[in-house]
Amino acid sequence: MKNTEKYTRHFFLPPDTKRKWAEKPYIDHAPQWCSVDLRDGNQALIVPMSLGEKLEFFKALVKIGFKEIEIGFPAASDTEYDFCRRLIEDRLIPDDVTIQVLTQSREHIIKKTFEALRGCKNAVVHLYNSTSEAQREQVFGRSRDEITEIAVSGARLCKEYRERYEGSYRFEYSPESFTGTEPDYALEICNAVLDVWQPTADDKVIINLPVTVQLSMPHIYADQVEYMCENLKYRENVIVSLHPHNDRGCAVADAEMGLLAGAERVEGTLFGNGERTGNVDIVTLALNMYSQGVDPGLDFSDLPAISELYARVTRMDIYERQPYSGKLVFAAFSGSHQDAIAKGLNWRQEHGGLWNVPYLPIDPTDIGREYEGDVIRINSQSGKGGIGYILETRFGYDLPKKMRENVGYLVKGVSDRMHKELSPEEVLEIFTANYVNISSPIDLPEVHFRQENGIEATVSVIHDGRTSSAKGSGNGRLDAVSNAVKAFTKLDFSINAYTEHALDQGSSSQAVSYVEIVSGGKSFWGTGLHTDIISSSIKAFVSALNNMLKARQLESDLGKEQ
Repeated sequence: MKNTEKYTRHFFLPPDTKRKWAEKPYIDHAPQWCSVDLRDGNQALIVPMSLGEKLEFFKALVKIGFKEIEIGFPAASDTEYDFCRRLIEDRLIPDDVTIQVLTQSREHIIKKTFEALRGCKNAVVHLYNSTSEAQREQVFGRSRDEITEIAVSGARLCKEYRERYEGSYRFEYSPESFTGTEPDYALEICNAVLDVWQPTADDKVIINLPVTVQLSMPHIYADQVEYMCENLKYRENVIVSLHPHNDRGCAVADAEMGLLAGAERVEGTLFGNGERTGNVDIVTLALNMYSQGVDPGLDFSDLPAISELYARVTRMDIYERQPYSGKLVFAAFSGSHQDAIAKGLNWRQEHGGLWNVPYLPIDPTDIGREYEGDVIRINSQSGKGGIGYILETRFGYDLPKKMRENVGYLVKGVSDRMHKELSPEEVLEIFTANYVNISSPIDLPEVHFRQENGIEATVSVIHDGRTSSAKGSGNGRLDAVSNAVKAFTKLDFSINAYTEHALDQGSSSQAVSYVEIVSGGKSFWGTGLHTDIISSSIKAFVSALNNMLKARQLESDLGKEQ
């Protein structure tokens, strides 16, 4: 690409990089979570949520389990102010939930923020100002000391107004554009704010380190977070928080490495909505922990319902391949994937134990998804294992291994010609039409048995519109019927495989039989379905026979055309 020389690295390395976080192989406990969907997420929407939509979303966040929810910027607009008042006056905030509001370091904004919060039981007042080198030079034209004074004066005002208003208020400070701020200065300004607020064990302060714009690889952010964690004043009374955006596509990695580096709290949004490329996706982050045996403290057991609400009130789409929440993330179209998943699920059903199924990092049913509709998906790339799995788990047909291959090629061919994915019902329709109780061009409407030197069968044969009778004997009922048909048709074939099972449980269960016949080195399958097992086996045999006859007729027709 052209103009590469325009760009350089605008991040800053900490003066003392220890990288202790890199020695930790995993996150072993969940952080404190704060949803910023109603503030950061809402301000990034083309059409911001209405008051009613924000109320519905707030209730959903509470139900999921968020104990801290940033609800907006009350001084920014009447809608934001009214939403805050509605939550408080209608007592919609549970006693164990803290709302959070954002404010700039300006007295009239801080004053209106506290007015919006009057009567609130638990609130976090989130003060911020931009500290990056670019913002200082290009936007404000101020020195470090002047920028620090903005933060300190705002901290003093917050403290003063807290004393004037009844309620329980905690403080949070964000050096906005932290990732573009020199680490020594970020530490200096945060410590200056902490000196004003004087945090204690009963009045802890949140220092939030936002990735306002991603400027580096995640390990550099972790180094910056570690530096702050090790050098902040009053550390035992400070909660270090992360607020990653996703400009480089690394928000989840930033959050995970930042937690390893010592942070205790994460601010983010469901599904990653936010300015530009979005915020850290809390669903992904939480379920990453869940997939390794860590309880995230958030309930995503009905993720489809949460996804539906989110899409409806935000008018945003969830990408089909978005981790965990996308419609296709558990879908396996590839034949080899389907086969491995089907075998893995069967193995787990037999053996139990910890979850370790190929291609499925978590059990889809744990987040409200289904194996049949969400995992095994059928198209022209599918294999016999997936198609067989659908027929077995959804409809009860446990096809013999060799038959699965036969059926698989047929179903894949239909999908290929139609250029579409097939639903489970369409797969069943194709299977039924081509294998189950096929009664043309030959049918055996009546069969009678007599035991004499083995089994003798007398069969009524309908062929070409005529009804005839034929007899045959064998070492079993199906063998006797087969020999009777051979004698009548003069066809050369042999029964190569026969299996049966009940289609479902109970006294009214139907029997399913599968028969393979071989003729001229070619294999033909049929399935019989009937309440009587003998009738079921005969229907399977007749179905296989008819498939053989149809194939021969097709070959004959093609020969004539040539």
